[in-house]
This record gives sequence, structure tokens and C-alpha cells, in this order.
Amino acid sequence: MSTIGAYFRLARVGWVLVREGVVAALPSEGLPPLVGIAKAAVAPLARGRAKSVERSDRLARAVARLGPSYVKIGQFLATRPDVVGAEFAEDLAGLQDRMDFFPTEASKTTIQESLGRSIDELYTHFGEPIAAASIAQVHPAEVATPEGSRKVAVKVIRPGVRKRFAADLEAMYLVSHLQERFLAHTRRLRPVEVTKTLEQTTKVEMDLRLEAAALSEIAENTKDDPGFRVPEVDWERTGRDVVTMEWIDGVKMSDVEGLRAAGHDLNALADTLIQSFLRHTLRDGFFHADMHPGNLFVDPAGMIVAVDMGIAGRLGKKERRFLAEILYGFITRDYMRVAEVHFEAGYVPSHHNVASFAQAIRAIGEPIHGQPAETISMGKLLTLLFEVTEIFDMQTRPELVMLQKTMVVVEGVSRILNPRFNMWKAADPVVSQWIRDNLGPKRIATDLKDGAKAALRLAEALPEIATKTEKLHGEIVRMSEEGLRFDAETAERIGRAEARHTRSGRIALWVIAVAAVVIAFQVS
Repeated sequence: MSTIGAYFRLARVGWVLVREGVVAALPSEGLPPLVGIAKAAVAPLARGRAKSVERSDRLARAVARLGPSYVKIGQFLATRPDVVGAEFAEDLAGLQDRMDFFPTEASKTTIQESLGRSIDELYTHFGEPIAAASIAQVHPAEVATPEGSRKVAVKVIRPGVRKRFAADLEAMYLVSHLQERFLAHTRRLRPVEVTKTLEQTTKVEMDLRLEAAALSEIAENTKDDPGFRVPEVDWERTGRDVVTMEWIDGVKMSDVEGLRAAGHDLNALADTLIQSFLRHTLRDGFFHADMHPGNLFVDPAGMIVAVDMGIAGRLGKKERRFLAEILYGFITRDYMRVAEVHFEAGYVPSHHNVASFAQAIRAIGEPIHGQPAETISMGKLLTLLFEVTEIFDMQTRPELVMLQKTMVVVEGVSRILNPRFNMWKAADPVVSQWIRDNLGPKRIATDLKDGAKAALRLAEALPEIATKTEKLHGEIVRMSEEGLRFDAETAERIGRAEARHTRSGRIALWVIAVAAVVIAFQVS
């Protein structure tokens, strides 16, 4: 029955997109003629006022009608231009995560249930909400400390959002499975894996204890970094549905005039922002993955303060090395090394030619050299990179796409501060230092140390491995003599699953048919 519900939710999404004019505004280039016919057929169903606005505005209005979970889905897809295309990613990136407030009493109830204490015990003052997003809203509050009253920000989960998101996610899985089944050329983008990534990242974002842990971790990582910090977490007043943290008095990075009036050096802030992001990525393998201007403040001391760590990204040691070498290769114009790294990492299938891939990389890298700083765009480079990787059958790497998209956003914020910002020049000191520290003699010593640890763990596991190998050998011999057999319970379960699948498919077809008839009557 959940599959039937997903079909109904998907039909509602389609209807809203039609009514808000999004479907009529979709590009038809490269699509089958039947798609153009379908677009022409549904175009008259769009609202009159929807026809006179830009596609991005139509999309924003449609997503707002669909509800908070679709705002979150849209924001996630904005980080995946490889999946939805660069133009749609740009449209989705403009979605405003400003939702209606929910009642303060609901926030208080959620806090009391999450922490097991009354509001009066936890806070000396608890104010009305000042910001509301798709997953949570924020209240100003005050707490008593030995030094006196201290102002804090209290982030509270939106009631019912988990249940709503789980239901809407079923429709997303349905779309991704249909995409893999009927659009073979998109399988390299792994849409089902993308949906799984969405599910995982949103589940993490909906547990505010994990956001608090992310803030705590990045605070430890950056305690000695120049010009960057995150708010301090109040763990006593933090739980699954609420996180309490330091209140930040500062100027938003989107307020350029406010920053200038406060006497801050905008060019220095731009350099500090990109260099901080690269330090977190290369040195720590852990970075804030939602660094849009609304989440970045500059405090009176000139420190950049990043808030809202609901979305974070991680990279392993190998991925960090590959990233550093790729960035350094672009900076130094060593395109053959950039190509070799893609093959070493397994990003490009081995049957392709390295030299040919290096030639394609050169076509991307050369245009960024010798140009004025204001014309060098990471976003443009990534768009070209996605086009090239499609030619060479490069499969989607979700962790790298999140990193790339965040890098584009950070570069965009830096350009707001400094229109002539040169990302490559600003990145060079951090990337070069990391290369010297990690790809020279120091890296060999580190690799030997890691290898010794791995060998020790293997030696400790050898007795267990030997036992399992002997057992596996016995099972293989038995199967070769007696054949592969299912026990009675397994066979019965397979039969029930097949019967259920067939029955659900038939019901779904009837439901779709009935819905189509109902919509046809409504339209007529």
C-alpha cells in the first residue's frame, strides 16, 4: 500500500508542477517528441499568473506549495548539478528556506519532551521565533550562569517533519527507480544512490544532537585557525529535538555595506573564507557543507562564524589526496597529473585513454589561466567538468559532488565580498602547504605507520579468518555434491514476496487509471 501512496504523492507533485507552470517552462532540447507533445498538452493547465514569471520563481512557488520536505529535497538537488543539470541546480539554489513559524507552545512542548525538564528550569527567558526553516525554527532565549544571564539561540525541530519527509521520500525512491529503469543513459548518475544520500543526510540533519556534535568537532579542529570559528554548544540543553548554542552578535556576510560600515577588510574576509574551507577539507576531512551567506556571520572581532551545521561532508585520506592533487594540477597546469589522479582514484574507467582524458582536462583548465580574476569561475569549471566526465563514463561520487557544490557556494560568497576575487590565487597557499606536508617524505612515513597498524590488525584477525575459511570450504564442497538448496522457510518467503509484488503492481495500475479519469473529469 505504501507504493500506491507514493504514486498518489507523485501525481500530486506532477499536478502542482503543471499548475505552477514549471512543466511548461522545461527545456525540450534533446528529449523525445512525445515529451514536447505532453508539454504542449499540459501548458493550458498552468495558472495565468504563473506564465508571466521566470522558471526559477515558478519552481520556488511550486516547492512552497508542496511543503517543507520538498524545500529540503529541492535544496539537496541544488547540490547535484550532475543529476538535475546546471540550469535547474541554479534555479533550485535560489529556494528560500524561510517557512511559516509554528507555535511557540509547540516548541516548548518539544523541548520539554526531549530534555525531560520544564522551560522555566532550562531558560530564564524564552522568546518568540525569529527564523523558521524546513526542518526547524530558532528562538532567542537566556540562561542563568555564575557570571550572570547569557543569551543563547535555541533550535527546535518542526513537529511532524520526520513523518512527512519519510512519506515524501517514498515518491523520490519511486522516481529514481523509474529513472534507472527507463532512462539507461542516466544510470551512471546512480539516482537511487542519490536518493539514499538524501535520506541519510536529512536523517542526520533531523537529529539535532548530531548537529551539536558536528559543531563540537569542527570547533576542536579549528581552535587554532586564524579568522574562523563556530558557536559553542550548550550540551545541558541539547537533545534529539533541540540544540542550544551560543548567540552570535555579528553581521551577515550577505550584508556587504554592513560589513564595510563595521570596518572589516572585505578582501581579507574573502581569502580567509576560502582558505578556512580548504583547511577543513584537506587537513581535517570534515567540512561545513551549507556555507551560504545566511549561515555566515562576522563578529565584532572580525572572526567568521559559521552556524547551522546540519549538513556536513567528510572525505577520507585518499579522497583528500586526490582532491589536493587535482586542485594543484589545475593551479600548476599539470593536466596529465590531473588525469592520472582520476584514473588512480577509479573515477574514470580504466578502458579509457589517460592522454585523451588529459586533453579534455586541458580544455577545461586552460581557459581559466591568463584571464582577469573576476572572470575565473569555479562554477563554470565544474559545469565543463561534468560534461567531460559524461563523455568518459565517470560515475557520480556523492561525497565529491557535495564538496564541489560547497566550493562553488563559498567562491560565490567570496565574490560578494570581493568582485575581483581569484579563487586559485587564494587557494594556492593552503593547497601547496598540504601538498608539501602530505605528498613528500612525511607522507611516506605516515603511510608506513598506517600500513604497520593494518598489518597488526590483520595478524590479530588471522585465527578468525582461518576458521571462517575452513567453514566456507566445507559449505562449497557440500553444495558441489548436493546442489544449492533453500530451506522451507526461505522458499515460502520468496513465494510470498513474488505474490505481493504482483498484486501491488496490479493495484497500482488500477489506481493510476482511476486517478487519470478523475483528473480528466476535473479538467473538463
